[in-house]
Amino acid sequence: MSTRTIVHLMRHGEVHNPGGVLYGRLAGYNLSDLGNQMAATVAESLKTNDITHLVASPLERAQQTARPVADILKLDIQTDERVIEAGNKFEGRTVGVGPKAFLNPRFWPWLWNPFRPSWGEAYAHIAARMLLAIDDAREAARGHEALIVSHQLPVWIARKSYEKGRFAHDPRNRQCSLASLTTLTFEDDAFKGLVYSEPAGHLIPDVLRGKFVGGA
Repeated sequence: MSTRTIVHLMRHGEVHNPGGVLYGRLAGYNLSDLGNQMAATVAESLKTNDITHLVASPLERAQQTARPVADILKLDIQTDERVIEAGNKFEGRTVGVGPKAFLNPRFWPWLWNPFRPSWGEAYAHIAARMLLAIDDAREAARGHEALIVSHQLPVWIARKSYEKGRFAHDPRNRQCSLASLTTLTFEDDAFKGLVYSEPAGHLIPDVLRGKFVGGA
């Protein structure tokens, strides 16, 4: 008889960032009040799940998002560098990878290859580290469920890996809203399918939906 294991990939909640900085891996970017509410809402939705293993990116926003789940399910948070936000050369700036960046000649050397992408960590590298982290979480929770709190781009690239889809994409088209869950199901070691859900979706203002936020 095969063993069924579930791994949930969760994007963190909203971050307090009034300056609109592309914060990437910078320290000091914490959840907003709304972000904390999102995290608590998702934790409440998962309280009856059979989650036995909890992992989070080392960045504050991911750790804070994982905390309500840890408290409700009485789990320790395992910090994993492999599920951290993607590296990005625009980190710390208030201009993202978009029309404004392409109009500024000093950024052109970073923008020569959007399929890699040339302005940051390669999609293939993100995929490799995320899949290793997911494999380890699946093994740790074998026969149960694991939750990994990460960031939008790593979660999206992991999903594309399992779907055998192309990595190159328009960031505005990612199906990975704030505090969303991308739930992977495995039978033994074989991937069987995924489901996307938004337990805190009702808390997301329309203005934030489809908005590209670097370092999310």
